[in-house]
Amino acid sequence: MKFKVSIGKKPQHDGMVSCVGWTVGDDLFSCGDEGSILKWNTKTGETAAITKLPDGVYPADMAWFPSNVGGRQSASELFVLGTTDGKFHLVSKNGRFEKSVEAHNGAVIAIKWSKNGNSLVTAGEDGQVKIWSRSGMLRSTLAQVGTPVYSVAWGPDSEQILYACGKQIIIKPLSPSAKPTQWKGHDGLIMKLDWSSVNNLIVSGAEDRKYKVWDSYGRLLFASHPHHYPIMSVSWSPNGQMFAVGAFNTLRLCDKSGWCYSLDKPNTGSIYSLDWSRDSTLVAGGCGNGHVIFAGVVNQTIEWKHLVVTLQEEKVLLVEDVVNNTKDQLEFRDRVVKMSLGWDHLVVTTSSQCLIYSTSNWNTPLIFDLKGLTTSAILLARKLFLIVDSVQGLSVYSYEGRLICSPKYSGIRTDSLNVNNIAVSSDTLVLVDSRDNRAYHVFDINTGRELTDKPLYHSQELLTVALDQYGNTNERCLAFTDKNNDLFLVQIRHSNPLTKLKKLGGMVTTLMWHDTTNMLSALQDGRFTVWYYPRAVYIDMELLPQSKVFKDAGEFGKNPQIVSFLGHHCTLRRSDGSLVSTAVSPYPTILQNYVSKTSWDDAVRLCRFVKDGALWASLAAMATAAKELNTAEIAYAAINETEKVEYISYIKDISNKAARNAEMSLFCKQTGEAEGTLLQAGLVYRAIRLNVDLFRWNRALELAVKHKTHVDTVLAYRQKYLQDFGLEESDNVFMQYSKEIAVDWTTIQNKINMELENERGK
Repeated sequence: MKFKVSIGKKPQHDGMVSCVGWTVGDDLFSCGDEGSILKWNTKTGETAAITKLPDGVYPADMAWFPSNVGGRQSASELFVLGTTDGKFHLVSKNGRFEKSVEAHNGAVIAIKWSKNGNSLVTAGEDGQVKIWSRSGMLRSTLAQVGTPVYSVAWGPDSEQILYACGKQIIIKPLSPSAKPTQWKGHDGLIMKLDWSSVNNLIVSGAEDRKYKVWDSYGRLLFASHPHHYPIMSVSWSPNGQMFAVGAFNTLRLCDKSGWCYSLDKPNTGSIYSLDWSRDSTLVAGGCGNGHVIFAGVVNQTIEWKHLVVTLQEEKVLLVEDVVNNTKDQLEFRDRVVKMSLGWDHLVVTTSSQCLIYSTSNWNTPLIFDLKGLTTSAILLARKLFLIVDSVQGLSVYSYEGRLICSPKYSGIRTDSLNVNNIAVSSDTLVLVDSRDNRAYHVFDINTGRELTDKPLYHSQELLTVALDQYGNTNERCLAFTDKNNDLFLVQIRHSNPLTKLKKLGGMVTTLMWHDTTNMLSALQDGRFTVWYYPRAVYIDMELLPQSKVFKDAGEFGKNPQIVSFLGHHCTLRRSDGSLVSTAVSPYPTILQNYVSKTSWDDAVRLCRFVKDGALWASLAAMATAAKELNTAEIAYAAINETEKVEYISYIKDISNKAARNAEMSLFCKQTGEAEGTLLQAGLVYRAIRLNVDLFRWNRALELAVKHKTHVDTVLAYRQKYLQDFGLEESDNVFMQYSKEIAVDWTTIQNKINMELENERGK
């Protein structure tokens, strides 16, 4: 990936260009020290003067009203301009000054709209940071420091302000009682800051000639090597995947992790201001020599199996098949905004259309028009795909181009959605709540409705979510990591999902499901870990550690990220941007394919051939889940689980199918399911005895009373239990029934024998 840089033959401004800003469409506004405000049309290449500032008034910063605020179409045609005379001005796109407000003693150096468009923040030469209403009324003075504040930014939730004071970076909540977070960011004066609403990361640039990437807690994630000149501007792309850095005759394109995609050396002087187009394909910069620089993102590459797709030009894609050594060139009417490759399809969005290509036919794509202009992400699943538009919201389509649903919930902020807080499969969609990252919403894709009345809550903020792609819909599993880097698995479509929440491990930094099976890979505590069958956590917890493999992750460098998990290879990206691949055993994939076809004999033969304990443990879990007792017995025997082999042998001797299934549920520690199976089959005594054996006395008595049978049996076993442990009855309910019902072991034993006899006859 790199920038394709474009600069005019001669500067359009007579002085330094101090600020630039994109409209919702493809128009750019720039303002220079000579006071003129110019409008640039990137489609036609034309430039027009909109208005001019009064003599002696110089621009410092500008910001367009956010485009993702619903119901304010007219407001999105408005921008705010901060000037050196201490004022800020609300200006229409036609150049008319709607309002001017006295804001600071000295220049208004930085100005920004909140994400929701309700507020403005200004930072001045007088060292003050102020909050204003949308109409220009002062709400509060958030901070007052002794030095000029050169840069300011809103937090993703519009409840915090990020600003720089000398060498310090400060996050100040709007709440007066909340304490600010402050840390030393650089060894020189900090010139520019930006905070991404999508990935929640902060980038800073300073006179120490470095740019740095931070998380929202002030932890340093990346620090560049010193440049030749001070860093004058930094800017996140709206999709949060990359950022641009500007300095003297220098323009860099960087990944969100900090490493650099490309370096350009244009003859621009210092680049004082950078701003991205809404679709994240173009960045514009205001230059010290009067030029406005335009840079389009090209050479973006995506891979899937044997296919490589490269964005050669803004309207041209090159598709390479490395196996058959063929190349296809795809040309588009408009600029390519986003593309995604997988599941035998290539999905491309331009500024006006969506095109769906089958990997077997590149000549006749399915095409439909798009209403939105700002596609921020495309997520593919086996049978469908999801388009995320920061203005229009979410849309789920089939690969035939049919709109399936447009899921949403109250208060959704689509500008904050990204690949980390969205998970999609062929039947389920999960969205992390943009207002509270501890909550997540689960949607049925066929209806577009939430599966629960309220969002599900986790104890900590969620960082990454991912859905498995294969298996029964009712067993769909969501894997997620939280703020503590703990990895959890939850059966998301269960009637009570939170009862199916299980922890798989801790210190997990990145995760990904396999493309054709339900294997799960992750980087955990310095090791690359693969769970062959993570659902074992619901079947036999002791099988989970036995059914995973790991290797040391030192070869992948510091903070690697999993990019893909296809076939028998997992690809990771190192912190320097390089890709490295590691092999994964092919046998778990073959095993799961056998199990999906119920070819149990083939599965056993495979495990005997490979002689791998992790494979046997996986087979044991899969066979137990499918209630395939013969295979489960063989698999448990292979991993020396003698007591479990004996218990399975006992289950096999039970003649009644419902009783056998209930015992298997009990074997998997699913007590409620076991009881339900027995009651549904009319085996009330077994259900009561199950609770007695588990010392769930109150539940056993409740069932006996409800079904008007074996109350004396429960009382008898309760009395025997108390006598064995030398205890006295203390439960009032049992004391009451003990007075009313006599206990006779002979009668009880006869009733039990009769129940067992009746059971054999069913």
